[in-house]
This record gives sequence, structure tokens and C-alpha cells, in this order.
Amino acid sequence: MKPHLARHRPLALAALLALGLLNIAPLSQTQEWTRFRGPNGSGLSTATPLPTQWTAADYNWRIKLPGAGHASPVLWGQHVYVTAADPAGGQLELLAIQATNGAVAWTRAFPQVRYSTHRNNSLASATPAVDAAHVYLPRQDGRNYYLTALDHAGRQVWELPLGTSTTEHGSGHSPVVHRDLVILAVDHDTTGRILAVDTTTGALRWEVPRRPGRSDYSTPCLFPLSGGAEALVFNTQEDGIAAVDALQGRVLWQVDGVLDKRSVSSPIAAGGLIFSSCGSGGGGNYVVALRPDPIGSQPPEVAYQIRRAAPYVPSPLALGDLLFLWSDSGIVTCAKLASGELVWQERVGGNYFSSPVCANGHLYGTSNTGEVVVLAAAPQFQLLGRSSLGEATHATPAIAGGHLYFRTLTHLASLGGK
Repeated sequence: MKPHLARHRPLALAALLALGLLNIAPLSQTQEWTRFRGPNGSGLSTATPLPTQWTAADYNWRIKLPGAGHASPVLWGQHVYVTAADPAGGQLELLAIQATNGAVAWTRAFPQVRYSTHRNNSLASATPAVDAAHVYLPRQDGRNYYLTALDHAGRQVWELPLGTSTTEHGSGHSPVVHRDLVILAVDHDTTGRILAVDTTTGALRWEVPRRPGRSDYSTPCLFPLSGGAEALVFNTQEDGIAAVDALQGRVLWQVDGVLDKRSVSSPIAAGGLIFSSCGSGGGGNYVVALRPDPIGSQPPEVAYQIRRAAPYVPSPLALGDLLFLWSDSGIVTCAKLASGELVWQERVGGNYFSSPVCANGHLYGTSNTGEVVVLAAAPQFQLLGRSSLGEATHATPAIAGGHLYFRTLTHLASLGGK
């Protein structure tokens, strides 16, 4: 469950244009790693160089967290933000950690009555979002669900009660920030909703109802429309793939039935397409590529599907004209972005919940046992390195300031920048 960019220099703008990412800067705040999987959920960074293989002696620092969790780290300025929870319940902690040396700047503890989770989930699985003013933390206390904003000194600014939470697998919904809104998709087993909340006051600005069904844990991405408008793209089994006007909360289009299973991975936007996936523990996973109407007034067309060795939990990644899929069972697929035509497919071993990230043309995939496999993000398969984090992990790494940040079950480590 997750159900994680370097500070860009002017030359990096050309790379962002080539990847179709420039129009989404308001969501991602490209100089930071502000949400699950970084800028617009793409998993992409311009950081260079980063190591492709290492030992424990190569870490800048590695610290023990005051609890366990699967949430990914996020970064703003000189602080890494990460959550940890007492596995037996009791409290959830948000930590601000100095990126330079791993020192804990502050912690904020919240009471947390234990709630039911899947055996592969944790009590700290939702990745926070962050902007220049606040850290935004979804949290659950028993069945009660909240969205809380804290400033960068750890002081609570506002808290919005979201009612009760009913899920088969437990909590794990991650928010995003767009302009002056923090947006959270609360797709629970009962009737859910998408919420847009004022970042300054915590006031509800808009909401979109969601059909009841199985909980989905997908984090949205932005898709730019002609004329400067922006759509947020959401995945669920019950509501399919939907585009919502990011500022007004108006549903622009919704494609029902295109996802016939739970969506745990998060969508990405690249090359004028939207890539979403769904699946189950029993299989039947697939990735669907949609070609949206650039105006946003008509439902999109299905460009293609990929079903062979498709991921269930890990999210897709696109770089240039290539699409990369890292399956739960350790099969990596490289396909042509525009058509889905297979370029290569190789088994690298291991099992994966973490989503791949990419920097300097290198793909980083982190297995459940904590092995990091690094591949060339290229038309030819090339294994660049294997390294152990020394502990199990389900979290996706973050990249910022020329460093990689890995969160294992109970530790956080910094690597690179040397």
C-alpha cells in the first residue's frame, strides 16, 4: 500500500518540455519533492550524478525512526518529512529531518487508536504533501479520519475532520497540492469523495462524490488542457478514470468500466496520453493508455492496453518516448510510449510494492526485501547495479537536491550528492 526532485537549473527546462511536464509545475513545485513520487507523480528527477551501486558505508546518514511505516518521504527546503507509527497503535508521528545531516529538527505526535489493516499495510502508509507554507497529513484515529496542516516549525495550523473511514485494507490515501488547494481522494469501501481544501484556512472549496465499492489508493496527477486549463486525473474501479477541473471541481469526463479491478497504482501523464492501471492479488493486472481530448469536453479514446506482466501496485514511469512498467513480481517492461509496442521485457527478481523512480537516465526499483535494482532507462536492457538497504520496505524513494532518500520499515537514509 501506499497505498518520493532535485532543484532544477535553467537547462533542465528543456528536458521538462520534452517530457511534457512544464505545464504541470504548479502541482509539483518542481524545485522540491512535494508529494508521493515527486513532480506530478512522474517519479522523474534531473539529479545527476547518483550512485547505481553502494554499500552501507556510502550513506550520507541513516537514522532510526520512532516507529514503522510505508509512507514515502517528501522534501521542502532543507527538511525531509516522513511519518512513523507504533505498530500496536498509540500514536502517529510526523518528523522533520535535516536533509544535510539526518538530525531530527522536530516531531509532532498524534493519538492513534489502532484500526484494521491488511497484513501488507501499516499504520503510517499515507505520504504527506508539502508546499512553501505547510505539511499536509492525512491521518486516521480509530475509524475517525482527518486532514491536518502543520507549518514548517511543526505547529498545527488547521485540521479538517473527514468523518469515519471504512476500508478493507486500512488507510493509505495521499494528498497533492495544486496552487492554493490541497486535494485528497477519499475512496473508501462506502461512498467516498474527492476533497479540495483551502491550503491557508482548511475550508472546503469543492468536493466530488465517489461511488461505494472496494477502496482504491491511487494518487492523482495533472493533465494540461488547451487554453491553460488543467485537469486532475483520478483512478478507481467504480468510477473508472475521471478528469476533474482542478480549480472548480467540475467533472470534465469519466470513463466507466475501463478499470475492472482495484486501482492502487497512480496515473501518470506523458506524451499526450494518460497511463493508469488496475489489478488484484490474484492477477488480471493491466495498464491502459488513454488519449484525452485536448479541450477536455469529450471522453478520451483508449489508445492501447498492456496485459502481459503488468503491475498491480507499482506505478508506471515514462521517459522520453519510452514507457517503463515494473511489475510486482520483478518483471520490467520497456515499451514504446506512443503505441505500447514491446521494446524489451526482463525479469530482475524480487517482489515489489515500491514504484520505480528515475534520475540521470537510471531506473531505481526497490524490492520488498530492500534490494535496490538499478537499470538503464534505455531501449536496451542493462543492469547497472544491485544494493541492499538492509531492511524490508514498501516505500518509494524520494530524490531532491542531488540526493536519494530511502525509507525502509523503520529507517530513513540519504545517499548521493558526493
